[in-house]
Amino acid sequence: MADSGGAGERREEEEDDVVCLDASFFVDRSYEITTFSFGSQVLHLLCLRAASTDYDLTGQLVWPGAVLMNTYLSEHPETVKDHSVIELGSGVGITGILCSRFCKEVVLTDHNDEVLEIIKKNIEMQSCSGNDNSVLTAEKLEWGNHAHISNIIEKHPAGFDLVLGADICFQQSSISCLFDTVERLLRIQAGKCRFILAYVSRAKVMDVLVLKEAEKHGMHVKEVDGTRTTVSNLEGVIYDIALQ
Repeated sequence: MADSGGAGERREEEEDDVVCLDASFFVDRSYEITTFSFGSQVLHLLCLRAASTDYDLTGQLVWPGAVLMNTYLSEHPETVKDHSVIELGSGVGITGILCSRFCKEVVLTDHNDEVLEIIKKNIEMQSCSGNDNSVLTAEKLEWGNHAHISNIIEKHPAGFDLVLGADICFQQSSISCLFDTVERLLRIQAGKCRFILAYVSRAKVMDVLVLKEAEKHGMHVKEVDGTRTTVSNLEGVIYDIALQ
C-alpha cells in the first residue's frame, strides 16, 4: 500500500508540473506602424518586425515576395488598373492595399483569424490616412475549403479579373490546395482571369512542385520578362498563370 501511495504522490507531482498555455500566449501583437515606398506610392501599415513563435502567423510580417510583387505592380500599374482583384494569403495586406490605389475592387484573404485582424486594422488605417478604402474588403479563405470559396463566389458572382499571390509557396503540403483554390477562382471567368504569382525560391523541390501542380490543374505558366531578380538574397520571379 505504501508503494501505491508513493506512486499516487508522484503522479500528482507530475500533474502539477504540466503547464497549460492559452493559444494567445503564442500570438505576438506588438505591431509597429511601418512605412513602405513603391515608386510614387507610400504605404503606412501595421506589421511585426520579426516572426511570431507560431509558424502559422507568418502573415504578420512583410515577406520578400510581397516586396517583389509590389515593386513590379508599382512599375506596371496597368497590370491591375481598373480591375477586380482577389489576393490569396494577404498577410498584413501590403500588396492588396497597394492595388487598391489602382483597382476598382480588392478582396484580401487569409485563413488565420489573427492575420485577418491585422488586415482589417490596416484597411481601416487607409481611410484614417486620407486614402479611400471603399474598394477594400477582407474575407477568410482557407485554401481548398469549399465553404470559404463558395462564400466568396456568392458575394462576388462575377468573379475577378486577377488572382494575386505573393510569397505564398513555402509549404509542400499546401501547394495542391492552393492550386485547387486558384483553379476554381479562374474558372469563374474562364479564359479571362489570370493568376499573378510572385514566387521566391527557397528549395529546388518547391520550384519543381509549383510548376508541376500548375500543369496538373490545366494551367500554363509564363515567366514575366525582366522580373527574375534577387530579393533579400533569394531568387524571385513573377509568373503569369492562366488556364490552358
